[in-house]
Amino acid sequence: MASLPFRTGGTAMHDLAQLRVEAGVATLTLDRSGRGNALVPELLDAMRDCLARAARADVHVLVLNAKGRAFSAGGDVAGFAGHGADTQALLAYSADIVGALNRTILDLLAFPAPVVAAVNGAVTGGSVGFVLASDIAVMSERAFLQPYYGDMGFAPDGGWTALLPERIGAAKALEVQYLNTRLDARACRDLGLASRVVSPEELEGETDALVKVIVSKDPASLKASRANVWSPSRRARVAAALERERAGFLRLIARPETAARMAAFLAPAAFAEKGR
Repeated sequence: MASLPFRTGGTAMHDLAQLRVEAGVATLTLDRSGRGNALVPELLDAMRDCLARAARADVHVLVLNAKGRAFSAGGDVAGFAGHGADTQALLAYSADIVGALNRTILDLLAFPAPVVAAVNGAVTGGSVGFVLASDIAVMSERAFLQPYYGDMGFAPDGGWTALLPERIGAAKALEVQYLNTRLDARACRDLGLASRVVSPEELEGETDALVKVIVSKDPASLKASRANVWSPSRRARVAAALERERAGFLRLIARPETAARMAAFLAPAAFAEKGR
């Protein structure tokens, strides 16, 4: 994608993601709200461009948030279904988007400053990786995490097997995926996936207050902590696990069973029931 002008203290604009840097704080905002911020290659490319710009700006903290009622609905099922008539096209599209998702998660893990996620709504499918790659998550009371893989016939991606078991234990991570459990904000806090739960109206203010505390600390000290936790060797292990997720996704995506489940999911009645 074309490089966009950017300066510290200003805003870099993409169609699908926006970056603002001000007073040492970078804010990366997902902006595909008309589709629940569902993931497509263009959105992920825009996120990676914003992350690279924020890293070069040498900020004290990165805030990741989203416009609309959903934080991100994961991979756009309509995007996968739209390639279903051509198996090779579907496999190429899937390899592209899951590969881009993996690279975005790894960029977040490698980000040099603390990362805070302000989660305003649903986080489904592979978008969970953005929360798992953040150091602190502030969640609205209406926010939740949910996998949907067993319902869709997809193999898990976005860190559901590469990152989540380390956070909540393998048995609990598998149970959530087997049962398609919806982890509401309070459940996420109880499991250590969220630090704070607030009303939707308080989300921005609570995030700002938290960021002010972070910015008041010595930035070199905080960056050293993050660099040690997310060392190159640890990130390499995560990268290998994410690649296993991508390979598994490609093994399942072109099956007739998956096509049938996608069609059922996209049916108007099912869509209305899920509130997607």
